[in-house]
Amino acid sequence: MKIVDARVIVCSPGRNFVTLRLETDTGLTGVGDATMNGRELAVAAYLEHHVCPLLVGRDASRIEDTWQYLYKGAYWRGGPVGMTAIAAVDMALWDIKGKAAGMPVYDLLGGRSRDRVLVYGHANGETIPEVLEWVGRYVGDGYRAVRVQCGIPGIASTYGVSSDKRYYEPADVDAPTENTWSSERYLDFVPSVIEAVRDEYGFDVHLLHDVHHRLRPIEAAQLGKRLEPFRLFWLEDAIPAELQEGFRIIRRHTTTPLAVGEVLPTIWDFRTLIVEQLIDYVRTSVQRAGGISHLRKIAALAEVHHVRLGCHGATDLSPVTMAAALNVDLAVPNFGIQEFMPHTDETYEVFPRSYDYRDGHLDLAGEPGLGVDIDEEAAARYPYRPAYLPVNRLEDGTMHSW
Repeated sequence: MKIVDARVIVCSPGRNFVTLRLETDTGLTGVGDATMNGRELAVAAYLEHHVCPLLVGRDASRIEDTWQYLYKGAYWRGGPVGMTAIAAVDMALWDIKGKAAGMPVYDLLGGRSRDRVLVYGHANGETIPEVLEWVGRYVGDGYRAVRVQCGIPGIASTYGVSSDKRYYEPADVDAPTENTWSSERYLDFVPSVIEAVRDEYGFDVHLLHDVHHRLRPIEAAQLGKRLEPFRLFWLEDAIPAELQEGFRIIRRHTTTPLAVGEVLPTIWDFRTLIVEQLIDYVRTSVQRAGGISHLRKIAALAEVHHVRLGCHGATDLSPVTMAAALNVDLAVPNFGIQEFMPHTDETYEVFPRSYDYRDGHLDLAGEPGLGVDIDEEAAARYPYRPAYLPVNRLEDGTMHSW
């Protein structure tokens, strides 16, 4: 079964997505997500000019060999652009293999380890009362787990807080928005937010919170310790993950579970975090981590060290990645939770999918392959729009992690 065509589709049904579509000489096709928020065209160009020409004529059934060929053959290994491109190829090849076998991908991965996939939603607000209202809406919709983000008094804008409560998309048109940050204001305020949610809704709902890489290790340790009475499901991205040793400081001072990794693309980036048991949840995604083939290896390493999978699943990834993630989530034994933000109706028009939300969980319908596709005619109605993610500065003007 040879690959006879490889093409890249860029569209913007509410936000930008990059999709790779592969076609074989048997007529079977597969799709992969190559979206990198705010830098979409970098991956599209890498695929079009460097990867797609190498795929035509290759055996579509040799997934692992193709992964190694693209990773080792490039010489410049790792990095978000290269790993996102490889992920798109890998997803598409698994999609084709599932269709050729007449089986969903999770059956090719060993079958279901669970009946359905626990997900969490995003509740946010400018004030604590608004946060409480939105947590209540998610609980009313059946969610068993909710991420809680709140505006910080004295800071004009805060990550995760948006006027659009369902389809949060921070990428702006034309040029990055500049935000201002104060760790001191944040640390003084955010424990009161989590406490208010616990007072209102008790401990029957799991609560999560995302710091978004903005603290230093000792600050994150202090925050984790203050949040211990409220039993967070996890504290996410407490510090920048490039210096993994920083998590040793946090771990020594708090028992609040830690999650990290949506910007880490390879198993080697996770090695210290996992082997030293410095985190509790791996937060990468199928799309960030080189596809299903590589994510399985990360999950296997994590399983040995009592670390669970909690894949990134925001709307900066297309439904192709969500479907791929669900296939992995259903199969691996050490699944923890799946982030889930529903896409707009326009996005679902472009990407017909077989997964469905019900009662705090997602499940796949069991269609062969990934269970998702792209409607190219619909995609053509939504052309690419330039968009950048914001940048962040401290109150004195110093650049800071966004």
